[in-house]
Amino acid sequence: MTTIQIGERLVGEGQPCYVVAEGGVNHNGERDLALRLVEIAARAGADAVKFQKRSVPDILIRAALDAPYLRPNSLGATYGEHRERLELPEEVFWELADAARKQGVTLLASAWDRRSADFVEELGVPAFKIASADVTNLPLIDHIARKRRPILMSTGMSELDEIADAVGTIRRHHDQLVLLQCTSTYPAENEDLNLRAMELLRREFGVLVGYSGHERGLAPTEAAVALGAVVVERHVTLDRTLPGPDHAASLEPRGLELLVRNVRNIEAALGAPVKRLLPREEPVRARLAKSVVAARDIRKGAVITAADLAVKGPGTGISPRDLPRLIGVVARADVAGDTLLPREALAW
Repeated sequence: MTTIQIGERLVGEGQPCYVVAEGGVNHNGERDLALRLVEIAARAGADAVKFQKRSVPDILIRAALDAPYLRPNSLGATYGEHRERLELPEEVFWELADAARKQGVTLLASAWDRRSADFVEELGVPAFKIASADVTNLPLIDHIARKRRPILMSTGMSELDEIADAVGTIRRHHDQLVLLQCTSTYPAENEDLNLRAMELLRREFGVLVGYSGHERGLAPTEAAVALGAVVVERHVTLDRTLPGPDHAASLEPRGLELLVRNVRNIEAALGAPVKRLLPREEPVRARLAKSVVAARDIRKGAVITAADLAVKGPGTGISPRDLPRLIGVVARADVAGDTLLPREALAW
């Protein structure tokens, strides 16, 4: 497919890049902070703001839930407590949906399990996000694809054959898919980003492609747009120094604003695969380009030789490309030296 529809927006070839501000779990389980992230995304001009929805007991075994998790960014003594702290109640998601609608930004969500996918569907999201961690979770992918809404799927920490199985699972139900090149380290180093993998994904699977970035800074995400990403996604936070798993790999509000601005400027600069003289260039060309001029006085009836002609500015006369056509021609009028050869000389 060359385009898909996400809400009221066409996404794909020939369309503006769809910019997703990934609030993720950067709300740290706090309603007010989540609402701030919606506001930040809207103010920056992002197309969508996205959060993550998990039913924690459904995705982790008891040993994993009870495992000690004493790390600098931990929000709980065990991994289960940490993950639960990063969840928002369902009623808060409804508040987020209402806030996003009022502020003109689309609410999206990554669903990490079937129960969460069903809730996200009920929430009314126009597209689903499948995280890199679930590329091999074909039962979940099948469950989501059956809902027949567009899917954005990150491809971090995945092999090509695993991506192929996921794509095949989705295509049993529909073809509204964007594959996002992604490197699942937080933050990711530039040498690990491999933006050119987007072209491989596009060629291998015949899909729209985009980029989900976890790097520091803006340049790689902007380069992804220049390379043809139709969707870009970046984590956003109020403060990169906050505790939590994703803040260090996120953009602060000003960074998101700059990213959206730069993406739009890049799109404008990319233009179209044509080459022509632009109207805005015409006065510059007239001033700086060159024309055929008389190197000396040329009398009427003289046979014009190469020694009679020179090339000088301005560029408002006969193009130097036509100079060979003038040699050997009989002048039908006098031409003063160091003046533009008249255009009618081409008809002599």
